Amino acid sequence: MPSNTQIDSGKMVDDHSDYLLSFAMSKLQDVDLAKDLVQDTFVSALVKIDTFEHRSKLRTWLTSILNRKIIDHWRKAETRYTDPASHFFSQEDGKDNGHWLENSGNQKTLETIEDLISKDETYQELGDCLEKLPERWRGVVAAKYLKESDSENICQDFDITASNLWVIIHRAKLVLRDCLKSKWEL
Repeated sequence: MPSNTQIDSGKMVDDHSDYLLSFAMSKLQDVDLAKDLVQDTFVSALVKIDTFEHRSKLRTWLTSILNRKIIDHWRKAETRYTDPASHFFSQEDGKDNGHWLENSGNQKTLETIEDLISKDETYQELGDCLEKLPERWRGVVAAKYLKESDSENICQDFDITASNLWVIIHRAKLVLRDCLKSKWEL
């Protein structure tokens, strides 16, 4: 296992900046803010590189830092309102004129944004864990849960029996559970 001091900061930025910027843009839709948060992510990572234990991929660790930066941004943005009902009324020139905003119920709250970020992070971790499965198991799991194929078609496609299908599914779930559990214990 490489030591933390062997991580080349220039290579880290080159290898992960495009991915992190794309990830931030998917959450923020503001290129300047996304660039700022990605830059802050790299600064934080370099300051805390001694805490990186190599129990996950470097990209997963950087994405986790970026997630926290995005959540912190939304928290700061949400606390700018002093009046808890202010986001339900239109405000022109900084004054509350009392006009009800019809679409205000569809605005994303901090909780829903955190849920979305957490869900994306979980999908990334699940994808990493799926890669650890044997190729045949990965195909069976993908057919069953991602493509939602019925069991009979899966058995025909992979030339396996129904009982073998359920053994593969069961064993794959155990491997995935252990893998995700180890990622979440960090």
